[in-house]
Amino acid sequence: MSSQENQPGPTLYGGVRRGRISITDLIHAKTRGERWPMITAYDALTAKIFDEAGFPAILVGDSAAMVVYGYDSTIPVTVDELIPLTRAVVRGSSRALVIADLPFGSYQSSVMQAVDTATRFMKEAGAHAVKLEGGQRILPQAEALVAAGIPVIGHLGLTPQSVNVLGGYRVQGRGESGEKLLQDAKSLAAVGVSAIVLECVPAELATRVTAALPIPTIGIGAGGGTDAQVLVWQDLCGLTDDPAPKFVPRYADTRGVIADAVARWAEDVRSGHYPDSSHTYQ
Repeated sequence: MSSQENQPGPTLYGGVRRGRISITDLIHAKTRGERWPMITAYDALTAKIFDEAGFPAILVGDSAAMVVYGYDSTIPVTVDELIPLTRAVVRGSSRALVIADLPFGSYQSSVMQAVDTATRFMKEAGAHAVKLEGGQRILPQAEALVAAGIPVIGHLGLTPQSVNVLGGYRVQGRGESGEKLLQDAKSLAAVGVSAIVLECVPAELATRVTAALPIPTIGIGAGGGTDAQVLVWQDLCGLTDDPAPKFVPRYADTRGVIADAVARWAEDVRSGHYPDSSHTYQ
């Protein structure tokens, strides 16, 4: 093997490269032991910020149901509501792999429904991969999507679309259910899923799953043993209400910054200080 072949590949996060990050790039990062971040986006402006920051993957999550559309869960959001958001994120980015969530009710009923929905996201929105929730029960859908040439990201643990069955937003995979989650993960990898999100599972279990799979795991509330991490950007930047979930760090007070800025402008309008000569055409 040549010395060139022994050199590590370009880093995913912030690496200098042309063209889009691919699913294969994410898998190769796992073999190199390289950790990487994924973040959500729902519009072109924030997608451009995250893309220029070097994020290798951007998720247009069904979390848009809450942070964009104001629903109280992910369940009501539709394909027609998510496709324009995905299209905007694709337009706003040039490097990141853009992953689209398949919303509740758009893939569960049949393999044909799953392929039709995923095809819409790929053709109409330009997504580069799709994500769907579940283990054994969605294996036929996942396998069919892969066979159709559509990269698939799985999602195990706390699956928000199944929150009514799970009895709320609770940690999953404790005790015997952890073995089932591990088997679900192995089954998803066996049918060709390219990566798996692990949400709200014990750190020890997430580490075991990560070690057992040839594909990357992406943690959210799953400890530090996964290959990657993902967060909703509004949570990370302090735009959403408190209290935040235990796994969410607040790296900024974006809510406070925006509130202060608009309040100051409103006061300048009220007092007559805006617009002044510097903001007026002569």
